[in-house]
Amino acid sequence: MTDGPIPLDVDAIRSKFPALARTDAGGQAAYLDGPGGTQVPRSVIDAMSHVLAAGVSNLGGGFAASAHAEQITIQGRKAMADFFNARPDEVSFGQNMTSITFAISRSLARTWKPGDSIVVTSLDHDANFTPWVRAAKDAGIEVRVAEFDPSNGELDPGAIADLLDDTVRLVATCVASNAIGTVVDAAAITALAHEAGALVYLDAVHAGPHRLIDVAAIDCDFLVASAYKFFGPHTGILYGKLDRLAELDFYKVRPASSDPPDKLETGTQSFESIAGVTAAVDYLAELGSDHHESRRRRLESAYARIDDHERSLATRFLDGIARMERVTVHGPPEADDRRVATFAISVDAVGPSKVAAHMAEAGLYVWSGHYYAVNAMDRLGFLDTGGLVRIGFVHYNTTGEVDRALESLASL
Repeated sequence: MTDGPIPLDVDAIRSKFPALARTDAGGQAAYLDGPGGTQVPRSVIDAMSHVLAAGVSNLGGGFAASAHAEQITIQGRKAMADFFNARPDEVSFGQNMTSITFAISRSLARTWKPGDSIVVTSLDHDANFTPWVRAAKDAGIEVRVAEFDPSNGELDPGAIADLLDDTVRLVATCVASNAIGTVVDAAAITALAHEAGALVYLDAVHAGPHRLIDVAAIDCDFLVASAYKFFGPHTGILYGKLDRLAELDFYKVRPASSDPPDKLETGTQSFESIAGVTAAVDYLAELGSDHHESRRRRLESAYARIDDHERSLATRFLDGIARMERVTVHGPPEADDRRVATFAISVDAVGPSKVAAHMAEAGLYVWSGHYYAVNAMDRLGFLDTGGLVRIGFVHYNTTGEVDRALESLASL
């Protein structure tokens, strides 16, 4: 018996990801850019190539290739329903999270009237900010911005509660920050918003690889994720409560279905990508400790193991940074429930782009800039000075890669 999750076999995991064998002038590549997009396992690559090789046709035909496309779509909805803890008919696919959010914002804005308001946050990626601001402007309603605490990176639900009244129609926030790694208490915020009569739209893109999502427990109205952040292809996925989806009027062509979830999916979907989404969810489920359980239960076990591994990496990284006088971590200070293993750092007297270039010379792939979290970077005071350096770890990263990152920073 063990007191915690069974540790991941990281070497075995890495062997499933062809990209992780990459080498460049700096030696063995270390993908520390997971917050910008993760690599994919061979099973996802094979699932997508199989669809293209076997041949697939559009939906609605009375022949085998069309039936294949239908089965791919059905299986994709079932996989993401397990991932979200939702119903398959509450799952829709789209090009990406940004496109989906713009579509939802336009539809919801048609229900808003002068005197209404919405609440957004300064912690969010711009894809969960600008679509709502633009829609509010078109509808002629007020936008209220809930600010996070720059001293610790936390978004207190009270900051949103202070902005709520009976005019608020929507609260939009993230589940985890792509910029500084903050985990938001989405369930508490949802409860507060619903009490005020507002809908809730959650961006779970950055949460996807780190935290298993449970829309039933959160009780949000909408939630969006992107498969390329949890080891799949570039496809966006929306969860929406069935009654919410049914009552909204979406822009679509006349022959398209008027029923959810199909009415949200404009045009022909990328069936090979949907097959890749299913394969990504199945890959994660395979990390679960008991293969005789349901896929949802296996995902729960897998994410417990992922969280345990990532916390060990985060602790190692934070302990190493604490010994560097010139390096500062911005965001939650501890490797606990309040953060994921995504870190925004600054180095005294060295610009972020130079830090990233220095690390790239050693084969360490990291980002510099604002990462589309424009408001967060402004709130932290770094927007006009080039932003910060973002270093992110996911379950396929190793303690050796953490140490290489620390050594590179120390050498500055």
